[in-house]
Amino acid sequence: MCSTSGLIPESAPGTVNGTLERRIRILVTDDSAFMRRAIARMLEGEDDFEIVATAASGEEAVKKARELAPDVITMDVEMPGIGGLEAIKQLTAERNAPIIMVSALTREGAEITLRGLELGAIDFILKPDSAYVDIVKLRRELVDKVRTFGRRPAQIITPMRPRARPVRASFGCVMMGASTGGPIALARIVSRLPGDFPIPIIIVQHMPPGFTKPLADRLASAGPLDVVEGTDGMALVPYRAILAPAGVHLRLHRSGDRVVIVLEEDELGALHVPSIDVTAASVAEVFEAAALAIILTGMGQDGVAGLRVVKERGGYVIGQDAETSVVYGMPRAAAAAGLVDRVAGIDEIPELLRSFARPKPG
Repeated sequence: MCSTSGLIPESAPGTVNGTLERRIRILVTDDSAFMRRAIARMLEGEDDFEIVATAASGEEAVKKARELAPDVITMDVEMPGIGGLEAIKQLTAERNAPIIMVSALTREGAEITLRGLELGAIDFILKPDSAYVDIVKLRRELVDKVRTFGRRPAQIITPMRPRARPVRASFGCVMMGASTGGPIALARIVSRLPGDFPIPIIIVQHMPPGFTKPLADRLASAGPLDVVEGTDGMALVPYRAILAPAGVHLRLHRSGDRVVIVLEEDELGALHVPSIDVTAASVAEVFEAAALAIILTGMGQDGVAGLRVVKERGGYVIGQDAETSVVYGMPRAAAAAGLVDRVAGIDEIPELLRSFARPKPG
């Protein structure tokens, strides 16, 4: 994980909710002058933000990051020269500022973005020049991410560690929900599960349309377990993990012994589509006490309402711990609401899943 400890010089304060705070210093990187201006405009209206420099190449970004020690770097990944991926690799190796990638809404852009996350970038946004991007929503998302990652060295996170409750049931379905930091967390879990893992898995990862199919392919290549992007009517079966496609909600429907996924358009204006809340609640309604939900790293509180249904129906909830979460937001919100039965590090979760899948003695 990137760290800015010891690298942040003092800067003029901004005003946030009437309180003076040190400004978050941002380096904007893109080979397009238009894009540099567009991203800078999204950020410079915030009182607690300061654009300290822009860079037109990966080489220039690395050089300016070393000189200026920004708190956050935005990075276009498709640039001439060493390019965004090589710049991310160098900056991460030097433990420089958190990097937010600016990704094109294409299959190639999605593939490069996922590679950037593997190399150490912390998150991504879509290019603001796409006709398919809601600029107002994108600006809000970028501001929230910059503020979260730019303030993190000064944050004091109080981990929520409820006493672990014993498992009392066999499980019929595993639901995993993730947001920021999720692709890497999911890879670390899925790659450690056997190809014959007998419990069907449903995964909800906050991502824009076009990114979930490449993510499913990368998760499938990470280990022996079959991972696919879900399609309407696809059956839940052992030995397979289904990733919810972006842009629709995923629910479950039972017909006799057969459970299939149902993909639905968002009609309520949900903040996230797919929503962890929607899928977790549906898993609980279908599997009741046999539902196992895992809430992973991510910003916000998506999952709390759905996990409440899991608990009401007798299911079991695991929350990722603060130490291994890129953003300890969703797991902390669930734990604070009293919905987490067990807190676990990211590398503990695969072993827990394997132990839950083993036949019970006697």
